Amino acid sequence: MTRLVVVGTGPRLYREFMLRGIGERHDVHIVIGRAAEWETPYVTGVSVVPGMTPDGIAAAVEEVVAQGGVDGIMTWAEDHVVDTALAAAAAGLPGPGPGAARACRDKHLTRSALAARGVPQPRSVLVADLAEACAVAGEFGYPVVIKPRGGVASQAVALIHDAGELAGHFPSAHRLPAADLRSSGRSVLIEEYLTGQEIAVDSVVRNGRVMPILVSHKEMGYAPYFEETGHWTHAADPLLADPAITTFLTQVHTAIGYSTGATHTELKLTDKGPKLIEINGRLGGDLISYLCGNASGVAPGLALADVSCGAVPDLTPVRTSCAGIRFAYPPWPETRVAEIAFDESALPAETDLAVPLVSPGDVVQLPNKDQMEARVAFATATASTREEVSAALDRSLAALRCTWSPA
Repeated sequence: MTRLVVVGTGPRLYREFMLRGIGERHDVHIVIGRAAEWETPYVTGVSVVPGMTPDGIAAAVEEVVAQGGVDGIMTWAEDHVVDTALAAAAAGLPGPGPGAARACRDKHLTRSALAARGVPQPRSVLVADLAEACAVAGEFGYPVVIKPRGGVASQAVALIHDAGELAGHFPSAHRLPAADLRSSGRSVLIEEYLTGQEIAVDSVVRNGRVMPILVSHKEMGYAPYFEETGHWTHAADPLLADPAITTFLTQVHTAIGYSTGATHTELKLTDKGPKLIEINGRLGGDLISYLCGNASGVAPGLALADVSCGAVPDLTPVRTSCAGIRFAYPPWPETRVAEIAFDESALPAETDLAVPLVSPGDVVQLPNKDQMEARVAFATATASTREEVSAALDRSLAALRCTWSPA
């Protein structure tokens, strides 16, 4: 059995299914910031790094590697993409490469790498202050997109229609540079707004060869923010084998020099072909990998483990279903939760998960300039078609019983 180091495990609700699957095939040693809890049944070793500092992670991985027999190092945690790439490179094990990992974390580095190779993407300028932002937006023409250089989960990303909106949103974006970026003080991107269908492609990469696993389609809401209110994926999605998309993915990964690992690539299908929104150096969140397993039987977590250990992954689908997830939100900008639960008797047969995300007494805010943690529950469903999945998710969220009030 191969020995695999996993850096960071993330929230149990969203990542336990992947660690369980990997633990069945690999001897797993985890590096986390606390004593192991729910992870214990799936691992054979634990290194605790208080605060999960880069130096602490490097030392912990180095110690495990020194014991011998480590075949791979991987992560699915956004915060540890660069740390894990550095550790893999130091150990001489497969990985994306530190430069590629940094390019995935830093949206300006992504844009610069793609521009150098002429890969299609929106126009983008890194700015230091509101005056520069207004000048760039005026040059591009409204609407434009504002985003923090190193943000995650669409936090502080917004569609801006005029200079007044830009002034209102700029401080929030400016406050959110990622802690591990080597910033010159410029931390906000102003970008051209692209029209067209938006999709995301999760892939594993082995020695520079990009292997798409799934195409996910987003459901969006709460404009001007880009809140992802749901996702769906179909194992037989024709976009998964579309030559224009597979060629484009190769161009993107080549431009940033990505060697081995997993990526979540977001792109717009414009009238001039695919254009990159962003690339993340890890698998997608929001249980997208779980949906993939339900739809096709392919396990993205296992595929990442395989390529991280130098092996060729098995990406053969065993079924051709559609699977989706949808999130529920509170009715007021600030909502106090008194009771929340699903009426299980009202859930359709297609639903497999129906989970509240908040507890009585919690106060939840709708998406705003400074935070995007507005979800109160979610449901997942699997069926033959997109239409059947959507109808099942409608019925599932209708089965959510809440008692709440404006806070």
